[in-house]
Amino acid sequence: MEPPFEKLEGVKEVISGYIGGQKDNPTYEEVSTGTTGHMEAVEVIYDPSRVSYEKLLEVFWRQIDPTDPGGQFVDRGTSYLSAIFYRSEEQKRLAEESKDKLGKSGIFHKPIVTEVRPASRFYPAEEYHQDYYKKNPVRYKFYRFNSGRDQYLKKVWEGRTEMKDTAREKKKYSKPSKEELKKRLTPLQYKVTQENGTERAYDNEYHNNKREGIYVDIVSGEPLFSSLDKYDSGTGWPSFSKPLDPANIVEREDKSWFSTRTEVRSKHGDSHLGHVFTDGPKPTGLRYCMNSAALRFIPKEDLEKEGYGEYKQLFKK
Repeated sequence: MEPPFEKLEGVKEVISGYIGGQKDNPTYEEVSTGTTGHMEAVEVIYDPSRVSYEKLLEVFWRQIDPTDPGGQFVDRGTSYLSAIFYRSEEQKRLAEESKDKLGKSGIFHKPIVTEVRPASRFYPAEEYHQDYYKKNPVRYKFYRFNSGRDQYLKKVWEGRTEMKDTAREKKKYSKPSKEELKKRLTPLQYKVTQENGTERAYDNEYHNNKREGIYVDIVSGEPLFSSLDKYDSGTGWPSFSKPLDPANIVEREDKSWFSTRTEVRSKHGDSHLGHVFTDGPKPTGLRYCMNSAALRFIPKEDLEKEGYGEYKQLFKK
């Protein structure tokens, strides 16, 4: 946890140590047994005129798995639990707001279990623990990679420039009235999205689209899929191996047409998009078979202009 904070302008010092336990001056060996009640932690000393507490919280969330109730990655036990220790009521308020925002962001699909607790006495760890990543760079990088931390953080955060509050997103990506939709949508778009229709294979706008960009709901505008996950399924409809933002996807059982399928709808627009099947490519094995009429394509060069600037870095080589 030292490197990401030490890189921030305005952070004066980052100290590894122990907090939250009952024993005075605990040693690493004692803490690692899990009997002292301490957690391994870092104390961040910073200049609030140069870096905000909110920024520190943002950096913190991007280093951990906040849904893990038993430790962090390969490190298991109470001394490896995640927590934020506050030293003022203002820090407490900001930490709880940040945690709540993360929980509503849709980034994680499990509850956020990171605790927000009052800070007790912090004990600096032994000297050989301080700046370990500088003193033992090869060993540090090997351990970090093999713990699965790097892979996990990349999977969760790659392409995300900030945490988004789904409460705001819901307001932003809303469904217009029936009358407005009838004015705005073509007859085919209305039939597909509002009446669970299906367009003709191959005779649709995006089945053969190879441009880079994202696909959003034609009704609400919420981001749904990326060209990076699009592939030629040979079916005649645009197909994707995974959603761009799973929080905007709703799956429902569909028993029409004398079979059981999984229907895919948008969360905020409640548009019928298509179906998902289990005959897709690795690594997901899924095929999100969508109707072009339910989608609007935004090329990568227009993302900023269209209000989807946070997705631009997905397409940086």
